[in-house]
Amino acid sequence: MKEYAAGMSWGEGPRCHRGALWLSDTQGGKLWTDHDGPWRGIPLDAVPNGLWFLPDGRLTGAMMHERRIGVWTGERFATYADLSAVATGPLGDMVGDPHGNLYVDDVGFAAHAGEPPRPGRLVRVAADGSVRVATEDVEFPNGLALVDDGRTLLVAETTRQRLTAFTVAADGALTDRRTYADLAHLVGAHARPDGIWPAQDGVWVATTTGHAVALVRENELVTSVDTGALLPIACCGDGGNRLFVTLADTQGLPLGEAMAAKAVHTKVALLEATKEGDAG
Repeated sequence: MKEYAAGMSWGEGPRCHRGALWLSDTQGGKLWTDHDGPWRGIPLDAVPNGLWFLPDGRLTGAMMHERRIGVWTGERFATYADLSAVATGPLGDMVGDPHGNLYVDDVGFAAHAGEPPRPGRLVRVAADGSVRVATEDVEFPNGLALVDDGRTLLVAETTRQRLTAFTVAADGALTDRRTYADLAHLVGAHARPDGIWPAQDGVWVATTTGHAVALVRENELVTSVDTGALLPIACCGDGGNRLFVTLADTQGLPLGEAMAAKAVHTKVALLEATKEGDAG
């Protein structure tokens, strides 16, 4: 892996768009990008978690603590969709389809505030602005990806250490729940999936405390890239052979302790994946 950029506290939702990289620093309260030249962080009053570009090129963000989807104006995230009627907890990752429909995690509880764990859900925001719960009872929903030409949605259930698959119904509802990949079995006992990204040969998974970025297919490990002492948070592709990965340095502390002490620093690394099973 080659280092691409640094300076973040906790880098989530990386997305490539028109040759630029964007990501949200959920702990540092900034939106980072190099779209207008140098890598820089834009301070925000309200911070998104997951990011996604709509088909018309507008950047949207799952506003972590506000139960709404925002749309970037160049200075702030104005309201795009109000989720207050359905969301029960902080918002997490987000993914969209070519028609402008979005899926977003409702995590269900605020771990950072000491709330006890409870199941979350996935919420669908249609292109016409309507909002509905797509599925319930998802345990710590995190990374999201649409695969099979949008026919299947994958969600990383972090505390269950697995990727769960749903069939996307014609009306956008999520049905036929099934396990896609058991990360504890395929990668290791400490693998807890966060961000994910679809690839031609499977799905890339940032396993955080698993200290690896893994490429998996249904119930199969294709390849794994060791990240050493660093914790991979999230990842995204650029449409070619490059994968951007956000990596957290906890200064040798356990993750929870490091985050409480604000001792976590994140950088972006670049992984070249030239063909199946060949990454470096």
